[in-house]
Parts: sequence; C-alpha cells; structure tokens
Amino acid sequence: MDGSGCSSGSARSLFGWLVGGSQLVGLASVVLTGVWMGHYRGGFAWDGSAREFNLHPLCMVLGLVFLYGDAILVYRVFRNEAKRNVKLLHAVIHLLALIISIIGIVAVFDFHRAAKIPDMYSLHSWCGMTTFVFFCLQWVMGLLFFLFPGASSWLRAWYLPLHVFCGLVLLVLAVGTSLLGITEKLLFSIELTYSQFVPEGVLANVLGVLLVCFGVLVGYIVTREEYRRPPNPEEESLSVHFKTLTEGGSPTTP
Repeated sequence: MDGSGCSSGSARSLFGWLVGGSQLVGLASVVLTGVWMGHYRGGFAWDGSAREFNLHPLCMVLGLVFLYGDAILVYRVFRNEAKRNVKLLHAVIHLLALIISIIGIVAVFDFHRAAKIPDMYSLHSWCGMTTFVFFCLQWVMGLLFFLFPGASSWLRAWYLPLHVFCGLVLLVLAVGTSLLGITEKLLFSIELTYSQFVPEGVLANVLGVLLVCFGVLVGYIVTREEYRRPPNPEEESLSVHFKTLTEGGSPTTP
C-alpha cells in the first residue's frame, strides 16, 4: 500500500475532524452566551436597560470570535475553490462580523449612557476597543490590497504575510478580551456567590474554556502547512515578487 496516500488520507480525515470540532465549539460558545444572557441575566431588549447590555456579549462572541474565526478558516476549508470566490466569501463573513460587532458596541454604550455609567475605564473596554479598531483596519486593508484591483502584485506580496499574522493576532485579542469581559461580568453580577460554584458561574467558566478551545483549533488549522491552499499562478506570482523584495534580484531569477 502507498504510505504517502495513506498519510494524505489521514491528514484529510484529521482536517475534517478539526474543522468540524471548531464549528461545534464555536456554535456552543454562541449558544452558551445566549443562555447566560437570556436565562440568568433576564433576556434581550433595546431599551437602555440591562437587557440591552446583554446584546453586547452575544454580539461580540458571535461577531468578533465565531464569525471572524470562520472568515479565517474559509481559505483552508475551500482551498480548492477559485481564489476570487474565496476572497469574496472571506470579505462577506468579515462584513457580517463587523455589522454584528457594531450592534454589540452600540448596545453597551447606550446602556452606559442610560444608566449613567462611565465609559472606557476598564481593561476589558480598552482591549475591546483596540480589538474592534484593529478589526476594522484589517478588513479595510484586506479590501484595498486583495479584493480591489488597485494594489500592485509586489505591494500585495509585501502585505500578505503581515495580513495573515495580524489576522491571528486579532483572533487572540478577541478571545482574550472575551475572557476579560466574562470575568468582569461575573464579578459585577455574582461576586458574593461566585466562589460557591453557582450554576451561572460554572456556565460562564465553561464558556471561557470553549472560547479558548475555538481559538486554539482555528490557530492550529491555519498554521499547519499541509492544510494550506495548493499553489496557483496568482500565489506563485506573489511568492516570486515577495522573494524579489526580500532577497533582491529580478522576478525571473530562479
């Protein structure tokens, strides 16, 4: 039996399990956030009350963690599809994540204004706003460099590694900020009973673990060389230009 074929089949099987596991963990995170805010914190509304605040964690977990992670994964899941179609899907999921995140941010500021609570004083809020601004810049730069035809090949080649690196950093920031928000919300809501392993506290802790697992799974999938897209003429061209920039010579140099 061909050992390389068996190895390739095992890699594809593991890849399917990893992607499926990431989706289960990500969806479970969104569902647990909804259960936490809906069952334990009174539900959702848009009336300036605490129920409007509840939209904030739900939107941020859905937008900046789950959908953003899926936007990263499309280049691995659809690695044999036409590159431009995958780019469009990547951009659309990003846009959806951006819209949902904006709703979540407006909800928390609206709640603070109605309750006369100061804005932007906590570490969670500082990290959260940094993550959101970073996310917006990443999306705009991606559109300018890769989706619209204005950027030259050498400029796209220069920016591509930075874009990939910043994408993973942004996912780490989003998960880390979510963990800060979970801890802050628990201390504000059940500080006196948190240490007694009450159901709400346990559920929130499980949510935090799931968010970390989602980030780890996505990070692992996108950094494994065997799961990358097969080379195509466009990417080969980018590689040649990038080598020219970093090592000198001309694009035709072997």
